[in-house]
Amino acid sequence: MTKIALITGITGQDGSYLVEYLLSLNYEVHGIIRRSSSFNTRRIDHLYKDSHAENVNLFLHYGDITDYGRLSGLIREIQPDEVYNLAAQSHVRVSFDMPEYTGQATALGTTCILEALRKNNGDTKFYQASSSEMFGSALPPQSEVTRFHPRSPYAVAKVYSFWMTVNYREAYGMHASNGILFNHESPRRGETFVTKKITSAAAKIKKGIQKFLYLGNLNSKRDWGFTPEYVKGMYDILQLDKPVDLVLATGKSASVYEFLEYVFEYADLDPDKHIKIDPRYFRPSEVESLLGDISKAKNTIGWSPKVNIKDLAKIMTDFDFLENGLEPIGEGVKIMERLGLNWTKIPRNMI
Repeated sequence: MTKIALITGITGQDGSYLVEYLLSLNYEVHGIIRRSSSFNTRRIDHLYKDSHAENVNLFLHYGDITDYGRLSGLIREIQPDEVYNLAAQSHVRVSFDMPEYTGQATALGTTCILEALRKNNGDTKFYQASSSEMFGSALPPQSEVTRFHPRSPYAVAKVYSFWMTVNYREAYGMHASNGILFNHESPRRGETFVTKKITSAAAKIKKGIQKFLYLGNLNSKRDWGFTPEYVKGMYDILQLDKPVDLVLATGKSASVYEFLEYVFEYADLDPDKHIKIDPRYFRPSEVESLLGDISKAKNTIGWSPKVNIKDLAKIMTDFDFLENGLEPIGEGVKIMERLGLNWTKIPRNMI
């Protein structure tokens, strides 16, 4: 019997890779998208066929995670076996400017989904996209037993969603799990996130259409991995007989400046000639160091990532060279091929 999955945030970086993976497993996939005056499905356009064609396995529905009535109706209609809640206002710096909206979308939206599942189909497996930002100022390495100390409205909202997921699991016996994912990046990362800003700028500087890259805190350390490996971990979590909360990370961290150095060295650029610091990009309260302990994930689902931060820098830089009409340097392309990902089929319009 074909399994049915419902994904919120399907048009985002994680959602686009997850739907690709689920379709490769012959799932029927449904996604919730927000109504907009402009199309916002570019990351999944290469997957979405004519809805009137035969053998369609991907269906998109207008909705919003804060609209309980719409969510409840969709869940009742679709009857999903699995729900992946990836939707959120996910930009940490922006959450300081929009704390109320961040709370509504990132926190209360989770409650709407959980309550809709409880009332319509208590047997559906639920995955909540939790974040390493929840650890905040907690000393590294951080694991499932590390105490949360969030340092942004986004992180506070994610903590709320984490505990709401645990509460529904304990109160109603629901198969509700949290994946506490540390930073995971890819060529599909949004332009306002620091890794993408760096790789995109390297390509534009190389082409001569940009001179400077403006950044904030270069000393923050993060545990950076490759998104396609992380969505496989999301799936593996929901295949367990019992719900669980798991950290997914690489177990290694690097500063923003170190990532910058990897990219610029690969692109044969001197960062000191092109980097400027702009105070606007500093957060009111910083998170200095995030480093994940994946011991439990290794033991529970056998999950262990293969792509390190230097490989990640090469993959993203090669893609941005290609996007800007430059010949890729090549090492990133080879890494993708080694992972079984067909570089030539990555759509140009997905970013």
